[in-house]
Amino acid sequence: MDKMSNLALIMQMIDAAEKNIQSAKQLVREMGGSAPVRSMGTPMADRIQNLSISEGGKVIEGMFDGQNMIGPDGKQYPVPANYASKSKLVHGDILKLTIADDGSFIYKQIGPVERRKILGVLMQDEKGDYKVVADGKTYKILLASLTYFKAEVGDEITIVVPQDEDTEWAAVEHVIKKGSGNVDKEMGEVSTPAARTIIDEDEEF
Repeated sequence: MDKMSNLALIMQMIDAAEKNIQSAKQLVREMGGSAPVRSMGTPMADRIQNLSISEGGKVIEGMFDGQNMIGPDGKQYPVPANYASKSKLVHGDILKLTIADDGSFIYKQIGPVERRKILGVLMQDEKGDYKVVADGKTYKILLASLTYFKAEVGDEITIVVPQDEDTEWAAVEHVIKKGSGNVDKEMGEVSTPAARTIIDEDEEF
């Protein structure tokens, strides 16, 4: 085989390798983008796929997963903990995110799921994370909610969870201080040292 033939063969091999690399990169992007959706389970994933992105990507519908909003593109959009706490958002709630011209995010709850309330006890694990144990299950709680109520380990907490969906996240409704027998006031404005001011449904942050 002459040098020209060898060169042509090498170029073909390089071209094939580049195509394989591009295909692999695309597969990684697709897997990474859809992972948050898949982790929600089939019913949740199906609901997300039916949501929309419009106006050049500036208006996005998505589902709250306990911390963030997951869009139909599989991307995670950060939801302010103060807003989620004040609105008592639970896993499965449908939100609409409008991205303003200056880059501000404006959230609005447009599709709340059916809810149920259960009573549990606030605990702290070995990593220092706060959890509520209720009905034999452990739920994660946004720290902003606990800070507002000045909740302490051992306090009884009324949490809100989806009626028909299994979830690891819950919203705080009330706190019964340990040993007091008194229920703290319902969630109003949440204040944490490093948190932004709470936004209403149509306000910016």
